[in-house]
Amino acid sequence: QVQLVESGGGLVQPGGSLRLSCAASGNIFSINAMGWYRQAPGNQRELVATITSGGSTNYVDSVKGRFTISRDNAKNTVFLEMNNLKPEDTAVYYCNADVLVRFGVINYPTTSWGQGTQVTVSS
Repeated sequence: QVQLVESGGGLVQPGGSLRLSCAASGNIFSINAMGWYRQAPGNQRELVATITSGGSTNYVDSVKGRFTISRDNAKNTVFLEMNNLKPEDTAVYYCNADVLVRFGVINYPTTSWGQGTQVTVSS
C-alpha cells in the first residue's frame, strides 16, 4: 500500500559526502514524521535523524553537525545530507515514515520502512 524507496547510497572516502533520498508512494493521505535509521553488522538498528511534518529535527549525537535531514512535503520525500563521513558511519540506512494511509473514506496510520541502502565509508 505504501512504498518507501531509498537511493543515493554507495561507497565514499572518509571525509566525503553523500546524499540519501527516500520517496514515499502509494495511497497516502498524509505523512507525519520521517526519519533515517541505520544498522551496521553486529549492531542494533539505531535512529540517525528524524524530521516532523513541521520541520522539527532530531539527530543522534554521533552525527550532529555532520548530517542534515530535510524533506519535500509536496513530493513525499525525505533527504539525508551526510558530510564529513567517517568509517563508523558505514551501515545499511533505512528510511522510515509514519503515514496516514487513505482507504476509501477511511484513513489509518501505519509505519513504513524502506528496503535499505548500503553506505560504505572506506579509503
